[in-house]
Parts: sequence; C-alpha cells; structure tokens
Amino acid sequence: MSETVKISYGGKDFELPVIEGTENEKAIDIAKLRGLSGLITIDPGFKNTGSTTSSITFLDGEEGILRYRGYGIEELAEKSTFLEVAYLLIYGELPTQQQYEKFTREITYHTLVHEDIKKILDGFPSNSHPMGVLSSLICSLTAFYPGSLDPTRNEDAVNLSIVRLLAKMPTFAAWAYKNEVGHPVNYPDNSLDYCSNFLKMMFALPAEKYEVNPVVSKALDKLLILHADHEQNCSTSTVRMVGSSQASIYAAISAGINALWGPLHGGANQAVIEMLEAIKADGGDTKKFLNKAKDKDDPFRLMGFGHRVYKNFDPRAKIIKKAADDVLEAMGVHDPVLEIAKELEYAALNDQYFVDRKLYPNVDFYSGIIYRALGIPTDMFTVLFAMGRLPGWIAQWKEMRENGEPIGRPRQIYTGAQTRGYVSMNKRG
Repeated sequence: MSETVKISYGGKDFELPVIEGTENEKAIDIAKLRGLSGLITIDPGFKNTGSTTSSITFLDGEEGILRYRGYGIEELAEKSTFLEVAYLLIYGELPTQQQYEKFTREITYHTLVHEDIKKILDGFPSNSHPMGVLSSLICSLTAFYPGSLDPTRNEDAVNLSIVRLLAKMPTFAAWAYKNEVGHPVNYPDNSLDYCSNFLKMMFALPAEKYEVNPVVSKALDKLLILHADHEQNCSTSTVRMVGSSQASIYAAISAGINALWGPLHGGANQAVIEMLEAIKADGGDTKKFLNKAKDKDDPFRLMGFGHRVYKNFDPRAKIIKKAADDVLEAMGVHDPVLEIAKELEYAALNDQYFVDRKLYPNVDFYSGIIYRALGIPTDMFTVLFAMGRLPGWIAQWKEMRENGEPIGRPRQIYTGAQTRGYVSMNKRG
C-alpha cells in the first residue's frame, strides 16, 4: 500500500500521497492540496520543494555522490569526453561509436556563425561583461533561426537546435573574451577537438602560430564534464521555467546564463581568485587569514572551501585537483597568488579545525586555480561554467518539454495593504 501523509486543518483530515524516487528519495505530493483544503505551501527559495521529477542527475550532498543518468561522476571524468557526456545527458544513454561520430560530426559542421552576429558583437563596448555578451549572442539565435519559436517542432528540428547550441557556444564564449580584450575574433578550426578548438579561438593571435597544450585541453574537458549538470539549481530551474512557457530553446538557455551570472550562483571560482589576490595584497600571510577564518567573530570567510550542497566532500574536487596539479606543472606557472592557494589547500586538508568542519577545497577552488594559470580573466570564469553546464540545461529543457509539464506558476502569500480607496493627489498628506 502506498504511503500517505495526513494533514489536519479546519476540523478535517486530508491525506496526501508520498512518492519515492529510484534512489529512495521521498516527497509529499501536494499537487491537490489547495483543491482539498484551500491551503498552499510557502517555502522561500524552494529549499524543500521539488518542482519536478527528473531522470537526469542524482545528487546526494550528505554522501558526496553525483551521478549523470546513473553513471558516477568519477568514472565519467576518467573515461569519457565532454561531448560523450553531453550526449548521455541529453539523450539518456551513452552513445555507440556510430552515434558519437555522427554527433561530433554534426557539431563540427555547425561551429560557424552567421556573419551578421559579428555586427551584434561589435555593438558591445569592450568593457561589457562577457556573460552579458554571451547571453545576448545566444538569444540572438532566435532571430537567425525563427523556426525555433514554433512549439510544435518535430524531433529532428529540436535536435538541430540542440546541435547548433553545442556547436556555437565555444565560438560565442571565445568571441566574448576577444571583445573584452579588444582583439579580432578567431574562426573555428574544425580540425581540432571541442576543447582544443575553443582554446585556439580564445588565445590565438593574428600571424602567430598557436599550439594547443594537450594537458590543458584535457583538463578543460574534465572541468566541463564536472560542471555539465547539477540537478535543480537556480539556473537549471530558470531554464525549465522559461521553457515551460514554450519559449524558444535559445531564449531559455539565455535566461539560464543570466541566472548563472549572479555572484551567489556561478561566481564562486571568481570569488576564490579575488580572495587570493586580497591575501597577496595584504602581504601574503596565509596563517593570518586562516586564523581569521577560525574566528567566529571575524567576517572573513574562506572562498572555495566547503559546499552548501555537499556536506561531506565535493566528489568533483578530488577529480579536478589532479588536473589542476597537471596544468600548473605543464604550464610552469610561478604565480604568488597560486602559491597562496597551495598553502591554503594544504592547511585545509591537514588542519584539524578545517578537517572537523569538512571545510575541504571544492571544485570552485581548483577550477579557479586552473583558469588563473591559463591567463583567463576572472570575469570569464562564469562563461566557462556556462559552457560546461550547457548540456545539462539542454537535457532539462528537453525533459520538461517531452514530459508535457505545465507552465510554471508559483503562488504567494500576499502581505500588502488591504482594500483602500483612492485619494486624489492634492489631498495626500
């Protein structure tokens, strides 16, 4: 017999069903609560509210587990490529060799963008934040592909939009960077793999031969895998909410980019570097700042340590730590800011205070170190986050669409003034 929860209100009892997921997660189904009792629930920030059921990503913060479609993040990061993981997230299964070759071939074919998009890019001042540039360029695809506005599009047409997004995102991301530094843009080099192509578009200069470092390309591929999806977070929920109105997929993804832009969501690795630079500017005494972090009366907080979801450890951090070490060695980087990062990392992993409180370095700490080593400006960090998260956003949008989910429409409890009469302006005190 199915489990239920009983609510007593107004002298009456109401029973609500309990639903259970494949990993034994349980939830009270309140879909009929208002109709039965006249009540709604209130949950600021939706911290205890499931907005949907989903078969894409499983996350257990208490145990430090992250799985895409049932596959552990550790195994995927070790054995897969980013595009293979993208296929898994979007279509539900790992691709066969034939499916993978077709998928990568289609993405390679669509990396170029319409030349008129350069006119849009040229309209942005060089001090424009690259996330604003990226979200605008993605949304502009609705104008270049107006067929995407048709909510009744067939599967082939939807897949074409998906391929276009995956193909053009690295081009747009690299162009947002080039706009910021005032350099001419580079066109895609389709002889290269996904990450190598992006790195060349980012860093190649006119009349200069650019060789992609395979260690860097591999590290970036791992980072993108680790960021590819993370359940119903702010930006993912935004993509699903906008998509629920049957807006174009490009508009929904653009909205997700804007949600990720906020410092409380996608800016964590940027905050890490800003903290390290502040410690360096203060003289570089890491012991001083570690003591400040231990002082509960001091407002200073270590950025990139611990995680609001993972209460034990961040499974992604263990994977990316090795990549960060490899990049620093391959690049031969000697940066005092990164030396400070190493000192903080050592302390957090060995100091009993941090060990007891599980204030371990998280994925944002190590990704910030990698991006810093590559010479990527801090305001570009979130752009790379968006590039990694794109397959998850697409998968969530696709799932919401295929499930026929209704338009999102949260309710509220009104706390404003009660009914009052209008007073003309000359009589207002």
